[in-house]
Order: sequence, then structure tokens, then C-alpha cells
Amino acid sequence: MKAYKDKIIAFYHREKRMPDYAEIMRLLGFKSKNAVFKLVQKLVEEGVVKKDAKGKLIPTHSLDEVPLLGLVEAGFPSAADQETLDTMSIDDYLIEHKEASYLLEVKGDSMIDAGIQEGDLVLAERRGEPKDGDIVIAEVDGGWTMKYYRKRAGKVYLEPANKKYKNIYPESDLRVAAIVRGVIRKY
Repeated sequence: MKAYKDKIIAFYHREKRMPDYAEIMRLLGFKSKNAVFKLVQKLVEEGVVKKDAKGKLIPTHSLDEVPLLGLVEAGFPSAADQETLDTMSIDDYLIEHKEASYLLEVKGDSMIDAGIQEGDLVLAERRGEPKDGDIVIAEVDGGWTMKYYRKRAGKVYLEPANKKYKNIYPESDLRVAAIVRGVIRKY
């Protein structure tokens, strides 16, 4: 059973989607769809997968979860226990409203002092009005940028996080498309 489950999970991670019944049949070398149906039922009972309204397989959170081991000291070294405290889905941690969220790759260095570097991915969410100090994705005078949203004395402007750049004061219009919720960097 574990070998079958591992192959289905590997397919999910490789293809970024769950296999359909015919694909599971080929993947596992089954001769009948009935065998696939029985296996899927066991996987549903174990909570590995679930079915949507149309009967298609969808992953449960457990397929995307990573063990959360605890804390690591960023100051002075301390003894570290390797005890699994829980598991966590990166999506659940970063994404509050999946239907309103998207990723953008960062180009440029205007937000470097905010810890956002060229090549990073930012998770942006289309939601409500920005607050002063939010990092936003905005269209200003026909061009797109990512900056701090600032509101002073009734005036709205965009502030970079790099002293090499000047604040942007819109000449005609400023439209905030999304608010940055997180930064992802791969080393």
C-alpha cells in the first residue's frame, strides 16, 4: 500500500496535479479500474486524498505539509531538539485567500532594504484597502511597481526601500492591485 501511495504522491509533486483513474492504473500496473477504485477508497479513508463534487481526486493538506521541528536560535547557539512538533503546509502558512492570491517574480532592487531582492517571489493578495506601510503592487501613471504604500496629510504616494530611489507621487492616477503578504527566496 505504501509503495502505491508513494507513486501517487510522486506523480502529484511532479505533475502538480492528482492523476486520474486511468493514469493510476498505468502508473501502478493495475489491470482493472476496479482495483484503482478500491485503492482510491482506501486512500480516501486514510485521508491521503479526497474527491471533489465530480469525483476527481484532490490532495489533502498532508501531501503539501512539511514537518515543523521547532525553533532555531538566530543569536547565540543553543542545544537543538529534533522533535517533530507538528506539520505545516506552506500554502496554509502564507496564503489566507487562495482565490485572490498570486506570485510575482521580483525584478530590480528598489525594495532591498525591506528584505526583498531581485529573483525573489512575492506573494500578493487582492484584498481591501491598503494601510499606510503596506507593501503593495500598484499601477501608477500607467506603469507597475512594488513599493511601500504611504499616506501623509491626505496625499498618497509610493516609497521605495532603497535610498537610491525617490518616492513616487502619482501625476494622474494610482491604483493598488494587491498587497504583498510574503516573500519567498530559494537559496
